[in-house]
Amino acid sequence: MEIDDRLLDKNSIQQDELRGFSRSMAELEWLLLILVLMYFMIPGNTVTENLGTIIAITTYAVFILAFRYLNFYRKESRWKLAVQTWVMIIFITYVLWNTGKIDSPLLNLYLLVIIASALTLGKMMTILEVLLITSCYLYMGYLEHSDHIFSFQTFSIVMSSFVPFLLVAYITTMLAADMHFSRARITRLSLTDDLTGLLNMRAFNDILNREINKTTRYASSFSVMMIDVDGLKSVNDRFGHTTGSRLVKTVGDTISSCLRSTDVLARYGGDEFIALLSEIDMAGSCEVAERIRSAIQNTSFDMQGQSVSTTASIGVACYPYGDMNARNILENSDAALYQSKNSGKNRITFHGYKDEYPPGVYPQKIPA
Repeated sequence: MEIDDRLLDKNSIQQDELRGFSRSMAELEWLLLILVLMYFMIPGNTVTENLGTIIAITTYAVFILAFRYLNFYRKESRWKLAVQTWVMIIFITYVLWNTGKIDSPLLNLYLLVIIASALTLGKMMTILEVLLITSCYLYMGYLEHSDHIFSFQTFSIVMSSFVPFLLVAYITTMLAADMHFSRARITRLSLTDDLTGLLNMRAFNDILNREINKTTRYASSFSVMMIDVDGLKSVNDRFGHTTGSRLVKTVGDTISSCLRSTDVLARYGGDEFIALLSEIDMAGSCEVAERIRSAIQNTSFDMQGQSVSTTASIGVACYPYGDMNARNILENSDAALYQSKNSGKNRITFHGYKDEYPPGVYPQKIPA
């Protein structure tokens, strides 16, 4: 069962990722500046004779401080990283212009930009920046060999020194893509249940907290529903735990088919599931709970060639109901579930009511 990406807190994950990229980018910027300064500290490579280079180094240092450490923008974003890499290209090109153009010993500084772009900005942006660097390189080569730059021999010599840059760009981009895929897969696995493919409680708790914040802001309501498969122990004893696990997965699929696309279903543990019904009132929660209970009761599950029927007990807690937080909501829905199980199973209980509700009987309003 695939998970809708809208249910995952991708913004939080991306912000953590971007903060790491931003720190790495700042370190690369300082490394670039230090390497340029070290070059001009070598005897014979004095920078004091070139006022433009002094201004360029000073301006770039101010840019790093202002753009990174003054924190003009609260959130990190990829466009900020893109701006930093493009400024790096401009700075490096200017330095190369004043230190020998394509024959400059600092030509390899372009590798810093290529690696940074490949690791942080993705394939398309890296390709654009490689094209820009290539254009700068060819233009400097044209100025050096304007008479015969387009002859095959001269062009081959000029480009041969630039081929390693293209190889580094390609290899780094491929490695970055593999790393991104692996990171996305690990993130997804950390948020899903192995057996059912549903969300696990770690992911569900994150979504629940976001739903509480949204509901509080917009004065809406939602419900949390705890669902327990009745009689799983007898299925395990009769058919084995492997068959019991298949039953749990099949019940999970049945519950999913009863929910809306905006609802969230997770495996709570064992034979229990938990669902979050967003933007729904008590009447809507009643309908969904009964739809789930009825679907499970009326579905025959094929277990080792034998038809097995089961039922489900359901506990529902609605929000807002008093002064509740995420922990209270989970505790209330769990308490309602156990009231259903202790009162005969195959029924629905709404937290806040002293009685459980057998099939077809529902509370009409939330008590004050």
